[in-house]
Amino acid sequence: MPEYGYSMEDINPDRMAKASGRDLHISPREAREICAAIRNMQLDNAMKYLERVIQKKEGVPYGRFNTNVPHHAEISSRWGIPSGRYPIKASAEILNVLKNAKANAENKGLDVESLKIKHACAQAAMQMRNHVQRAFGRSTPFYHPLTHVEIVVEEAGN
Repeated sequence: MPEYGYSMEDINPDRMAKASGRDLHISPREAREICAAIRNMQLDNAMKYLERVIQKKEGVPYGRFNTNVPHHAEISSRWGIPSGRYPIKASAEILNVLKNAKANAENKGLDVESLKIKHACAQAAMQMRNHVQRAFGRSTPFYHPLTHVEIVVEEAGN
């Protein structure tokens, strides 16, 4: 097993808990936009938000990777960014990582009600290579992207 580190350097183990999802079968672009949306949210609010995204009741704003992304009025009214989508699969995977972070914080004895997402980061991992069959015995390479997601939650100070 490889040793994975975190891109966040100053982690206080007394007030913070962390969780990561490695080699997730989701798009790094979608994961980056979701992490940007949930960063600095309360943990419970972020989990409810991702559940609404999975149900297609609320969208994720696309700030960087917004080429050919449609505009939605409900995204524009809430976030101020007109373009966005409903990344169901990526939201479900990141929701699992948030649940792991909550369980890790509860195991450390932190106050689960006052947890805030301090660090949310998505990084591209290696790509899995497959082939698409073509005519006359040929094939075309097809790449499946993998993504690493890091979440660090912090207990709010009193």
